[in-house]
Amino acid sequence: MESQMIRNRDIIVVGLQPWDIKIGSNCKNMAQELSQYNRVLYVNRALDRISAIRSSDDEMVLTRKASLRGDTNDLKPVSASLWTLDPRTVLESINWIPVPSIFDRINLVNNKRLAREINQAAKRLGFNDALLFIDNDFFRAQYLPELLEGVKETIYYIRDNLTSQPYFKKHGVRLEPLLMQKATMVAANSAYLAAYGAKYNKASFDIGQGCDFGWTKEEYPPFKDFKSPVIGYVGALIKSRLNISLLEQIATQRPEWTLILVGPEDEAFRNSSLHQLKNVHFMGARHGGELPSWLSTFDVCINPQELNEMTIGNYPRKIDEYLALGKPVVATDTVAMQIFAPYVYLCKTADDYIINIDTALQEGDNTELQEARKAFAFSHTWEQCIALMGAYLEQTQNVEA
Repeated sequence: MESQMIRNRDIIVVGLQPWDIKIGSNCKNMAQELSQYNRVLYVNRALDRISAIRSSDDEMVLTRKASLRGDTNDLKPVSASLWTLDPRTVLESINWIPVPSIFDRINLVNNKRLAREINQAAKRLGFNDALLFIDNDFFRAQYLPELLEGVKETIYYIRDNLTSQPYFKKHGVRLEPLLMQKATMVAANSAYLAAYGAKYNKASFDIGQGCDFGWTKEEYPPFKDFKSPVIGYVGALIKSRLNISLLEQIATQRPEWTLILVGPEDEAFRNSSLHQLKNVHFMGARHGGELPSWLSTFDVCINPQELNEMTIGNYPRKIDEYLALGKPVVATDTVAMQIFAPYVYLCKTADDYIINIDTALQEGDNTELQEARKAFAFSHTWEQCIALMGAYLEQTQNVEA
């Protein structure tokens, strides 16, 4: 498929991740890339009633409340062609409702409240014939293709199999397919998720994954306070995504290895026996600017994923970040990881992990391997993803015509 960049469009981006999120975000990266050639309105996640009460001291909640009170502008420029919107509305918290018809009725009310704010902002910006880009939000954006004024096409973007999670599964297994069917096309960041989308919309395509590699242009000194060899992981430590038992086996069977885990922990990790192992170090959540130095510290990078419906087809963008430094990578063998097979040691068991980490440690300073890994990672750009999405959109429009 020949790439075709989307150009000279007004684009409305709605999704699960607000602009002020503290972690890496596909949606933000894609919005930034789209804004190079288009005007983009990025809609922050509207405040819901329960979050307003339970998380009243959260920085993002405080920002939404300031907008609601009129203390700050709801529409803020990020660049000459990119704006964020803090919707001045509060949505009802409804996921607890068990009856689909009642949920749908109130969800429509929520969608109308959100659509009103977006329509007003779009008018202020002079948007016309807009393209709607929905990032995995099949609840709050369920009715937006119909409710937003002047929307010509809708792209539904799927990067996670959210309906495998209890919160989203309750109503999502019914609603996500409906939104996919409405969309002009479905864009996915893995072949696995594209195949899932194709069950409900034949115009479903794998556009790959991008990564921001600007940070690789600088030198980042490693932290020197750890005994070699250092085996490391960077990212959120969440039981549903990472295999705690696997980490325990690696650390106990190779006590001479130093295992460093960088990222915030969920309750399962906080209560795990990993904290009792002397060769395991939890570094907690770290500022993004520190992460390259942590990667430089690692002799081998790992991604010990838990195998489940969420992770099996999930594209782990951290693999590109590991490879961008030429690091040897040992990871769990999943469907989405197959494209990395020539550059990564893939594992099915704890024994596989130990054998492959041992092998990776024996590589030494293999420049040829390092450069091959870097080249592969650097081929995964947001520009390429967006251009491919544009080509598929044009193809879909031509078929419909």
